Amino acid sequence: MPKKEKMAKTPLSDEEQLLLFQQKLLAEEEMAKKKERLLSQFLKDKLAKEEHNSALNLNKINTQWRTVLREVKTRELHKDIEILSQTFERVVDCKDNVIKSLAKDLSEAEEQYARALRSHLHNVDQLLALQRRRLSLLEESYNMELEALTKEFETERKTIIDQHEKEIHYLQDIFMAMEQNYIDSEYESKLEFQSMWNDLKNMNLEEKHFLRLHLENIVEDLWRKFQDVLKNYTDATEDRKAAFETLQVKDEKSSKEIEVQMKKIQKLQDAITISKGKIMIHSRESEDENRYIRNDKELVLVQLRKLKAQRTQARAASQKNLVRLTLESNATLKALRKIVDKGEKILKLAEICRKFETEEEKVLPFYSSVLTPKEQEGIQENNLEELTEELTKVMVDYIGMENFWKRYNKVKLEQLSLQHRRAQLLDINGKLREMLKQYLDGISVSDEVLSQLNPLFIVNYQSNLPQPLSIRIAHPGDKQHPTT
Repeated sequence: MPKKEKMAKTPLSDEEQLLLFQQKLLAEEEMAKKKERLLSQFLKDKLAKEEHNSALNLNKINTQWRTVLREVKTRELHKDIEILSQTFERVVDCKDNVIKSLAKDLSEAEEQYARALRSHLHNVDQLLALQRRRLSLLEESYNMELEALTKEFETERKTIIDQHEKEIHYLQDIFMAMEQNYIDSEYESKLEFQSMWNDLKNMNLEEKHFLRLHLENIVEDLWRKFQDVLKNYTDATEDRKAAFETLQVKDEKSSKEIEVQMKKIQKLQDAITISKGKIMIHSRESEDENRYIRNDKELVLVQLRKLKAQRTQARAASQKNLVRLTLESNATLKALRKIVDKGEKILKLAEICRKFETEEEKVLPFYSSVLTPKEQEGIQENNLEELTEELTKVMVDYIGMENFWKRYNKVKLEQLSLQHRRAQLLDINGKLREMLKQYLDGISVSDEVLSQLNPLFIVNYQSNLPQPLSIRIAHPGDKQHPTT
């Protein structure tokens, strides 16, 4: 029975199969999205934990490094304070001695000042007495000259006043004569002006009257011509005006009818276009819906593939980052340990070198430059021309090492100078040894001396130095041998 019922069931249509397939796809997409969310949340949590742990480790490293640096710095400061206190005591003693010597010099200077002041006051009193005598003589001569000058001034004043009064009277006479001449000339010029003004006024009135009559005649002629032309134009255009008015009325009627017919035609055309548009819209909507559904299906499949690929890539990248982070953290820890060991070595070496420093180096550890300011400016300009931006940035980070490099360069220069001096002394010592050896070989006789060349050693009038081939050495009592 159940087999027959199953066979009796109707098969599913295409639309129902499509719907079932879409439902399955949506369910799979939701499951995939949930898995991706869980994975992303897990990765985010893991990354946050790693960042938190890295921050804590960095803080721990920084705190330990700071404590090490503080301890080192405190030791250096304690040593510097001890050195400075010693130097300060020496300087204070020097200053006390200087103050005592200056106090003695000051007391002697005060005594010298008192003696000089007494002699100066005595000289000033003598000079004042001389000046008072000179002033009394000058005052008497001044009074005599003043009386003579007042007498001369009075005589000159009287002569100048008399001459001034005479000149004033003369100028008043001239002024009166000039006023009379001016009044006469003014009256004559007024009369001439009045006569000329009257003549010009009469001439202007005559010209004005003549021009007015001439212009009135011209205007009357023009008005007559205008009236004649206007009458002729109205007579010629009366028939045309009537025909134009009738045609205008007919045109208005026909235009109204045309507008009514055009409105009807327009309504019919609008109805046709609306119906056609509705048909086209319905067909397009159905086609667009089908196309959109196909495109959405393809896009969903493509996105699914992309998301799977991204998930695999993200996993691989996260693993690589974790491996790289662990390697870098180990490398940084090793580098920091090396730096700490190096710093400890440097501090130990500095303590050892501090013991061998002289008092001058302890007081003035950094030597001043031997170069002149001009030479220093030239060197700075050359360095600035050769430097690039990257080098300047790196140099800014190492500005605090300038004092260290100064001391290092000073030691290096001393080392090179000592090496050079040692080479010179070794050279001089070698030369002196050779000279001493030659001298000793010349004054002593031994098997070694006889086996070597010696110009002072002569046997049978012959030395053991090699002779040229073409020269024979002949001495009395020697036999002659041919040269070989």
